[in-house]
Amino acid sequence: MNHGSWSPSKGPQADHEQPFEWLRACHDRVERMLELLQRLQDHVARHGADEQGAQAAQQVLRYFDLAAPQHHEDEERHVFPRLLERGDDRLRGLVQRLQSDHTAMAADWSRVRQALLRLQAAQGDAAWRWTDDERAVLARFALRYEGHIAAEEGEVFAMAEHLMTPAQRVEMSEDMMRRRAIGSSRGVT
Repeated sequence: MNHGSWSPSKGPQADHEQPFEWLRACHDRVERMLELLQRLQDHVARHGADEQGAQAAQQVLRYFDLAAPQHHEDEERHVFPRLLERGDDRLRGLVQRLQSDHTAMAADWSRVRQALLRLQAAQGDAAWRWTDDERAVLARFALRYEGHIAAEEGEVFAMAEHLMTPAQRVEMSEDMMRRRAIGSSRGVT
């Protein structure tokens, strides 16, 4: 496998003035990182902890350490409160489940992160493999994200966008850019 195959493909670029499109583009990046994580698991099963695997692990670490928490905060600050305030009981229940997902994803990420760091520390060991428990954590992490994204894109984003005024969407965009320092060298999407 050549090194280029580890690079996640480019997806749609988000327009920072369209915050819900930005959130959807973030989901596209999450899905690409989850695909990379799956390919990495297959690679480790065949090749152990080689340099290519360690580099792929670094890409996944960087994304889920930096960008994913920002995305969750976007939802917690701007999307979920509107639906909890103005949604019906069913929608509020869905939002509460999504909030619980964020807590569970953070806990899962802590364990996935440790598995990725173990891979990096073992670099060069062709016999190295993840444990059954680590593989289960990796699978659970991906599965939880997939269900979470489906719920948000299937209903939650559209309803929140409908409930927001244009001024609230602008405020949301400005907050998202400010927290990411868009336009500076520290920007993270």
